[in-house]
Amino acid sequence: MTAGRLAGVSSEDTREIRSGSPFRHETSTRDTAPQFVLPLVVRIEKTAPPARTDALETAARAVLAILADERSTGEGEWAQAMRDWQDARIRKVVRRARGAEWRKAGALPGITVTGTGTNAQARVDAVAEAEVRVFPPVPLDGWPKELAKLQVSGTELDDPRPPAAPDPAHPVLWLNPTLAMSAGKAMAQAGHGAQLAWFELSEAKREAWRESGFALSVRTADPADWRALTASGLPVVRDAGFTEIAPGPTLAVEGGSRFCPLPRERRP
Repeated sequence: MTAGRLAGVSSEDTREIRSGSPFRHETSTRDTAPQFVLPLVVRIEKTAPPARTDALETAARAVLAILADERSTGEGEWAQAMRDWQDARIRKVVRRARGAEWRKAGALPGITVTGTGTNAQARVDAVAEAEVRVFPPVPLDGWPKELAKLQVSGTELDDPRPPAAPDPAHPVLWLNPTLAMSAGKAMAQAGHGAQLAWFELSEAKREAWRESGFALSVRTADPADWRALTASGLPVVRDAGFTEIAPGPTLAVEGGSRFCPLPRERRP
């Protein structure tokens, strides 16, 4: 699953990041560079799967967690893989795991992020709190065997109740209401949107977002509002159309008051 292309970005050059998002449309050598993918694994147990919105938001926060991790920057152990991934097309793939598969995946280097819902509420709704593990980027055709055997399909999730209105103080990732996406596909799109927002922020605003636990919301836009959202100058994720859906806009990123203004729309 891909949102498009990402130009190479020096981790310390925050001025360039703020003045022009590294998500860019023009053709460059990144199209011929070795291709990498960011793996995400969502835990889906048969008896108590997570709620869909919780899984989407947790996936977005997982992407932010690895971007912000000290191992991903400078001379960190994941830094070269992160640079290689960001110098080529931006790809994220979500797979599912349960039981022993989840435990084996958890033994690999990565970061596990849990949902923000309370355990008590999860019990009321008979769902599990979302758990997503994100791993350092791997070559497109070089997945670790513990992850390669996990299924991409089967990530159909539902919300037991309509999600609450998003908190306007934090970024909102608005999904295209005209598209039917599996939860796994939508999780990847949410990750793209969160990453797009991250690269538009100053270091100070990144730190504030990190301190909030990367507070954000993922919601499906009202059909009546979607055209206005995509025409309003908000950053928009445009899918390349490799899986599930045709090429086109999938998500709009609306910054919260603590993080605005975000710059005008960029095509990844």
